[in-house]
Order: sequence, then C-alpha cells, then structure tokens
Amino acid sequence: MTNAPAYYITQAQYKGALVDVVVTGGRIAAMGPAGSLTPPQGAETVNAAGLLLFPSFIDAHVHLRDPGYTYKEDIASGLCAAAYGGFGGVMAMANTSPVNDNATITESMLEKARLHWPHGPVLYPIGALTVGLEGKELAPMGELADAGCSAFSNDGRPVENTELFRRAMEYAAQFGKVVIDHCEDPYLAKGTHMNEGEVSSRIGVKGQSTVAEALHVARDILLAEYLNLPVHLAHISCRQSAELIAAAKKKGVKVTAETCPHYLLLDETALETYDSNAKMNPPLRPKADVEFMRKAVQEGVFDMFVTDHAPHAPHEKEHPLDHTPNGIIGLETAVTLTYGLVREGLITEEAFIRMWHDNPVAVFGLTPNKVETGAPACFFLFHPTQEWVVGPETSHSKSRNTPYWGKTLQGKVTAHFLQGVRVV
Repeated sequence: MTNAPAYYITQAQYKGALVDVVVTGGRIAAMGPAGSLTPPQGAETVNAAGLLLFPSFIDAHVHLRDPGYTYKEDIASGLCAAAYGGFGGVMAMANTSPVNDNATITESMLEKARLHWPHGPVLYPIGALTVGLEGKELAPMGELADAGCSAFSNDGRPVENTELFRRAMEYAAQFGKVVIDHCEDPYLAKGTHMNEGEVSSRIGVKGQSTVAEALHVARDILLAEYLNLPVHLAHISCRQSAELIAAAKKKGVKVTAETCPHYLLLDETALETYDSNAKMNPPLRPKADVEFMRKAVQEGVFDMFVTDHAPHAPHEKEHPLDHTPNGIIGLETAVTLTYGLVREGLITEEAFIRMWHDNPVAVFGLTPNKVETGAPACFFLFHPTQEWVVGPETSHSKSRNTPYWGKTLQGKVTAHFLQGVRVV
C-alpha cells in the first residue's frame, strides 16, 4: 500500500507506556517512546494524549443478516458499526437466507466485505454446521472451509441430535476448525421469552431455566473430553454453565467459552417493564448469576468477550414481549461497556486485550493485529473517560435494538486505523 496516507500518532498510551507511532505504506513504520521519533514529511499528526492504543479487536460472534435480511443489517453497515466500535474483524454467523451452508454464499459474503471495506474490518464467515441449520445432515464443511469459513455453528438452532453433533466435531477437526455451539435444550426452552424465576412469575411471562443452557454445556464438555477434541461454547449466561466450564478446564478438557457484556452488566429486572430491547437468548439472568459470571470472568473461566450483535428492525421489536424476536445490537457499545470492567478493577487491561483479541485469534486461527514495527497498522485509539450518548448520531448499524439506546456511556473509540488507513 505505497499510496496509503502517512500518520504520526503521538503520546498514546500502550500497555502502560507513552509511545509515538509512525504509519506509512499501510504499516507501522516505527514505534518508540513518546518524543523519540521524527514525523515523516507530510504525515498527518494525531495527538493521542490521554488516549489508549489497542490492537484492532475481534468479535467472534455477530449476526450481519446478509444475505436475506438486509433490512435489519447488511455487510456494509455491519462492518461500519464494527469499525466505529474498535473491531478489525468479525465472525459472522450462518443464519442468513439462504443459509451459509455452501461455498457460493461464503464467497459472496467475502466479496461484499472486500467491496465495501477493502481495508477492513475483516469478515470471517462462520459456516453452517448442518444443511439449512435443520440439524438433520452435516453441511459440506470441507467446501466451506476452502471457501473461507473460520468455524462452524448451528447458532440459534441447537443440534439436539448428539450423535450428529459428535460427528460434526470430528469432521470439523479434520479441517482444523472448531465447532461453536449454542447451548440450549430445545424442549426446556420452547416458547420462553426471559429467565424463569421470580421476575417472570411476577410479570406473567413464560421463562427459560438456567438448566436449559447448562444441560447442553455438560453434553458438549463430555463429548470434548471423550473425543479429545475442542469445542467452543457460545454466549454463556449463567452460574451453572460457568461452574461446569471451570471444572472442565481444570481437568484439561479442550473447551473454550465466550460471554457477552449484557450478561455481566444487566439482569432479568431489565424486562420488568416488558422492554423488548432487553429480550435475548440466552435470556438475562438473576443478579446472583450476574455476580457469579463477573467473578468467573475475573478468574479467567471465559476465554473471550463477544457481542452476539443481533440487529432487528424497529417494527419487529414494537410488539408484546412474546411476539418479538430475541437479540440486541452491540458492536458500537461493547468495548465501552467492557472497559468499565477494567475501570472497576475486575480485570486488568492485559486481560481486556486477551479477551477481545489474543484469545479469539488463538482459538479460531485468525490473523492477529500486532502492534509492532513492520506489522500492518491495525489499531484504534480509545478515550477512557469521554462520555457519549447512544443514539442516531452515534449509531452506524441499521438497527436500534439495544437497552442502552438514549443512555450516556463512558469511554469511546476516537480513531481506528486498518491496514494503515484511518477508517474512523
């Protein structure tokens, strides 16, 4: 990228030290202590005093709705939201229409990403685990892997056939890929709209027990142990699941797991007013579970944060709770919300980077965004105390379904460079 702009970023804080960074030709040309570098002629100076520098993060669980549901989101708008949220890569689930269960769909998705965002964020498609996500026969994983899929999942439609799920784990391993499982017993979860407990009883809404999630967590762990193969558990939400994962890791089982900001910061009381923008699956849990989940994050039980970015059009959420779809958006708020855990002292800044970058790269074999001389310049600047309001002026997603809409948050991405090009 010889024609890429040149930048001189000065006084940024990186891993506790003040640094200057020179970006030319799409790469980090030089990096050193603040004041030690000379800006190249014609470079744009970016004063980063008071700002934190992070490698562009990876969100390993998003729904971009493209193809098929582009009125909710499309690849162009989803990657735009990702860029403004600090993400240099996103892993997109296969529940599109048509389902991403063949190479043609995968290749089309990748081409759209390159067309609209040639410098990134990078799209990492997740291939369907079963044909049509119907849970009846395995998708052509070899074809999907060759086309560019980074993992396989039936997310949103858990595979209840344990024999089929076992074969999926074995087949995926042949291609060096990991299966991501949405852990939910479809019978216990059928017709539910929130967590089963005191709040659901009081407001008269059918609830889903934590057992519905934990049963499949236990199944997947047992399979991973028996087969000695990896499995990745999606959007874990409750104490029982976290306990099972912690115990499995102590035994050396090849299990990794993710959780989302909302399972650490919100609880089931967010639905007391029947707010459909707080309806998701798995559902928000009781306060006691939230506290346990936070402790589990602190102790390293979870490998990564993800958003589970799930856009829906406004008209779809403007119905009674039992007639609205599950899911909230999160690409532009997630880094802000989880940095609050650093501010609280729950996790370190190093752990924050591991959860949003290092571990997703390691688990799924993705391209790392290294902050070092000679590496492609993929990093962002973050103001840890800047306040901003989540609303139409700050949202780049097509959808608005978030319980944080209209709320003031602290901490903001102020600049984002991908392949040496400033995209934010």
